[in-house]
Amino acid sequence: MRTSRWVVVVWLIIGGLAAGQRHYYSQFDGSCAKFATIGITMIAGPLNYIGLNPSAYCKVPQPSK
Repeated sequence: MRTSRWVVVVWLIIGGLAAGQRHYYSQFDGSCAKFATIGITMIAGPLNYIGLNPSAYCKVPQPSK
């Protein structure tokens, strides 16, 4: 169990580095899509380095006028 925790931590760190290399943090504008893309990239972790390029598109309902 202890080893799996470290694997998860290292996995997320690698995912965070991948998001940083794609400049997702500097382009973050607070939108749902950017937040989801950063999260997916971090969860995908090392898979980003073998060609996986995750992204998300959010469609949030707008209030009626």
